[in-house]
Amino acid sequence: MAAPPIGQPLTHINPIDSMNEPWVSPEYLAAATKKHTQGSFVIASRKLPISKAGPIEAMEKDIKIPVPEMIFGDNLVSITHAPTGWRIEFNARDALDAVDKTGDNMLRVAYASEWSASREQTSAGIREVVRPFDWSYSTTYKGTIIHGEGAADTDADVRKTREFAPTDEPIPFELLKRRDPIRFFDDVMLYESELDDNGISILSAKLRVHDERMLLLCRLYMRLDNVVCRIRDTRIYVDFASEVVTREYVVKEANFNDVKQALLVSGLRPDGITIALRDANRIADILPTISQTLESVSLIS
Repeated sequence: MAAPPIGQPLTHINPIDSMNEPWVSPEYLAAATKKHTQGSFVIASRKLPISKAGPIEAMEKDIKIPVPEMIFGDNLVSITHAPTGWRIEFNARDALDAVDKTGDNMLRVAYASEWSASREQTSAGIREVVRPFDWSYSTTYKGTIIHGEGAADTDADVRKTREFAPTDEPIPFELLKRRDPIRFFDDVMLYESELDDNGISILSAKLRVHDERMLLLCRLYMRLDNVVCRIRDTRIYVDFASEVVTREYVVKEANFNDVKQALLVSGLRPDGITIALRDANRIADILPTISQTLESVSLIS
């Protein structure tokens, strides 16, 4: 199937044919990308099927670790400041490249200690449980920053003014709770793994745009059964009038059994607890905050 021309609506593309393509062309990616302009910013999102074998092999060779079972390598969300070309983007490749590859933050499944104690298990079997990279895919990714290509943007001093720096000005969540009209919304999956049936690790990004402001949330939710529950949230808030972008990064984590106990105390039945453990929003309200950073950058010309 020939790649669709730029700008052709996705409704004109046969999804079965597109999934059988051995590659995804730039034209197809452009056609699959939704864009919305608000003030000086262009907000974009793209949702395509799971990556095929060829792109997966190329990605694994590039980042040097195996990728999750479900990898959406062509998906993304991005926010671009049109006057300067400054952009922050969230994509699966860069997120997975930020996964620990040293083994320093290794996690064991709940039965690993039982395996270690058994004389019948081989050392090879143990290595299947404890791998030489963070196989929970608990990325520390906060987004990919891309600067413009204009002459001013190649100047080191100019680019320095467009880097995130610590701030004391929090994201105004009360303003975001108002029922203002939503001009653009999307929810994009980047990757998912069932951790060899021992839990789940999901990275997704959702955004909503209002007339005066917008919020993007990129969330990692990782649950390793009988071991730990973990959430890592990156929030990007944009004030369209001031052209200030704020980034908040929050790490939450607790012992798996403590989370189950908290759900039990809340009155849930055992079957309800199982369902709740799949709900990142429900678990986020339970987990204590381990660390938090707040940064901002002013992009006004």
